This record gives sequence, C-alpha cells and structure tokens, in this order.
Amino acid sequence: MAKKELTTKKEDEVKKLILSPRLTEKASLQGNQNAYTFDVRIEATKLTLADEIKGTYKVSPKRINITNIPSQRVFVRGKWGMSSPLKKAIVFLKKGDSIKLA
Repeated sequence: MAKKELTTKKEDEVKKLILSPRLTEKASLQGNQNAYTFDVRIEATKLTLADEIKGTYKVSPKRINITNIPSQRVFVRGKWGMSSPLKKAIVFLKKGDSIKLA
C-alpha cells in the first residue's frame, strides 16, 4: 500500500519568489559592482524579496529595483503567439557582500 504524504496548506502556499538568476552580459557586468539580477514571480514585492534574499543567500540587500517586462507578440514556428510577462529584480548589496550564483 502506497504511503500518502501529508502536507499542510502553509507549505503548499509558500512558493519561492526568485525563479532564477538572470545571466546576461549586462547582469554579469553589474555583478562586479555588487548588483545581482534575478527573474522573480509577478506577485513579488521589494519587502518580500528582501526577506527571501536574507533567508536564501544570508546577505542583507541595500536596495532593490523591480522592473515589469510586459508580454510581447512573438512569431514562432509559423504561428503568432504571446510571450509570458516577467518581472526582473536588481538587488544591490553592501560593499564586501557577494552572492555565489554559479
């Protein structure tokens, strides 16, 4: 008989706000100046991101900038479609702090 895992609603509701680090040429240049770029969920705010960065990377951010990237029309494999909207966060850290991404 298979065992059924019991989870609470609170564990199901807790989702990671940081989806992935945004590894682009511009983001890597900013990394040298203690600024790190992440793709985050649409519902993320500056305060919730600050809490998650403190918990995940054990550093406290000095400042966070958030940018909404709207969906766009794209043409892929002969059909028109829409790309998903994104939210991008740039996290600035104090001098001496760093985040190991790779």
